Amino acid sequence: MDIREKDQKYIAHTYGRVPLTLSGGHGSYVTDDAGKEYIDLGSGIAVNTFGVADPGWVQAVTAQLSRLQHTSNYYYTEPMARLAELLCEKTGMSRVFFSNSGAEANECAIKAARKYSFDRYGEGRKKIITLKDSFHGRTVTTLSATGQDSLHNYFAPFTEGFAYVQAGDREALAAEADDSCCAIMMELIQGEGGVNVLDADFVRYAVELARERDILILADEVQTGNGRTGKLYAWMHYGFQPDIFTTAKGLAGGLPLGATVFSKKTKDVLTPGSHGSTFGGNPVCAAGAVYVMEHLDDALLQEVKEKGDYVRKSLAGLPGVTEVTGMGLMIGVGLAKNLAEAVEACRQKGVLVLTAHDRMRLLPPLNIPFPVLREGIERIKEVIGE
Repeated sequence: MDIREKDQKYIAHTYGRVPLTLSGGHGSYVTDDAGKEYIDLGSGIAVNTFGVADPGWVQAVTAQLSRLQHTSNYYYTEPMARLAELLCEKTGMSRVFFSNSGAEANECAIKAARKYSFDRYGEGRKKIITLKDSFHGRTVTTLSATGQDSLHNYFAPFTEGFAYVQAGDREALAAEADDSCCAIMMELIQGEGGVNVLDADFVRYAVELARERDILILADEVQTGNGRTGKLYAWMHYGFQPDIFTTAKGLAGGLPLGATVFSKKTKDVLTPGSHGSTFGGNPVCAAGAVYVMEHLDDALLQEVKEKGDYVRKSLAGLPGVTEVTGMGLMIGVGLAKNLAEAVEACRQKGVLVLTAHDRMRLLPPLNIPFPVLREGIERIKEVIGE
């Protein structure tokens, strides 16, 4: 029985597998079980920040693994403390809670927003506004927060207390931001929803409205964070600081780690016993994340911007391309041709891409060399022109 047969027999059928078995890789390349190399423009859905087996990252992780792989959160560990320090110093935020994934980070943000409101105003102020086409996770509560009707099936009853507004609709947002509302939760770029970049004026309006009414702003940076858009976090493009932001995916460069990051206003909301995680802040994952955060410097972020500009200029306006969206190395490409066929054709040409709704999605490693990126884009252009 080969790997695919074992997978089909023993693993729950929750994923639409591509007929490809990956066995290794290096940098911006992955290798299948037949030895064929592919340029990886998905990086594990924005997880492998510096590609596959980055030597410095491997050294940082294995050094920690050889010392202490895990301990409970009853004790202090250096990697967790250092990572929290980096996150706060680089963002101006005040405290961090660590978990294992983006969904868990968002769950924590939701709980914290409701507790902030309860502590300050008492019961009845629990509604959280999210945006249509958003995606915040697959737990029952984060599915409830997700503004996509197609995902609100099978698992009822869903967690109550969410309202959905179309991005850009100021009147609807103002109407929902009433006395029962405690928070507005937004992805500044809706990743799973199609790489939709939020309008800056709408975001500014939402922030001003929230400040007037003591409604918290929660920024979901699970996919947009950790340098993906050309700034450390996407909210930095919009000129405001959220009350709480969440991040995961690329934070630890390939290991499971989520973070919920609190501003001065919200830093004391969580108290002993109000939240927790067995594995959150695991020292091995945290060591990987420290390496990532220490290497996301201004020079690399500038490269991310330049690479993203190159990709968008290379693809925009081509026959067969209907739209190019995104920031930095988070890019959505609308195609006139069948999307699934285009993705498969890219794979046949040795380049791996993703999808997001009706768009091809590109999320390469942030340190992908320009020659490798150019080669990947040229192969995509061949597919588009076929």
